[in-house]
Amino acid sequence: MATRTGPGGRTLWFAAGAVLLALLFAGWATLTALGRDGAGSSASAGAVPGDGSADAGFARDMSVHHQQAVEMSFIVRDRTRDDEVRRLAYDIANTQANQRGMMLGWLDLWGLPKTAPDREPMSWMGAGHGSSHGGGHGSSHGASEGGGHGGGHGAGAGTDGGALMPGMATKAELERLRTAEGVAAEVLYLQLMIDHHKGGVAMARGCVDACRVDVQRNLAQGMVDAQQSEIDLMTDLLAKRGAKPRG
Repeated sequence: MATRTGPGGRTLWFAAGAVLLALLFAGWATLTALGRDGAGSSASAGAVPGDGSADAGFARDMSVHHQQAVEMSFIVRDRTRDDEVRRLAYDIANTQANQRGMMLGWLDLWGLPKTAPDREPMSWMGAGHGSSHGGGHGSSHGASEGGGHGGGHGAGAGTDGGALMPGMATKAELERLRTAEGVAAEVLYLQLMIDHHKGGVAMARGCVDACRVDVQRNLAQGMVDAQQSEIDLMTDLLAKRGAKPRG
């Protein structure tokens, strides 16, 4: 088999190797952390989060939340040629798709279902933090059918067009984004994503407080830090376009 020995070939090989090593390390770190939580005795099964735990609820709900962020980022990529916004959208889509994969993988490791249609979104956060409270613009308890790729209560918005969880865009808002172009698409995307991040930060803080698996709690804290930083960046990008966040 021929091998590529030029600079381009070496760059491609090293990039692929780096991705593979990162995936192997992430899997090792996850299994190690889970093992520490249940190490050393027959009680290890008791360390696995239960179906109604905050860990399971967060993994399901944030997987759905992340899926919409990925969807919106792919939409705006095709609606603008602005390099700054396209780069941001790529970073958000890549990061949140990877995190979503981790959370769904944990549910598999724990032997728990990826969906819980009998539970209200965010019920794991306790009273006052359900889907009818906070971040969204017209929230709903309903869940759309289809979508979500098995990630929870359905992706996107409720059947009445309202947001499924705080910060999530409604069906009508997603349709507006799909038809907007240029600066109008950039502004709408940035406004929707700021709302989305605010809802995500609130959920992640809930996991920091309530989740019991260290590796997931650490991931949630990383989401808080990264998404708050991106909110600041997106606010600046809106200002450059003569616009402001909606909230």
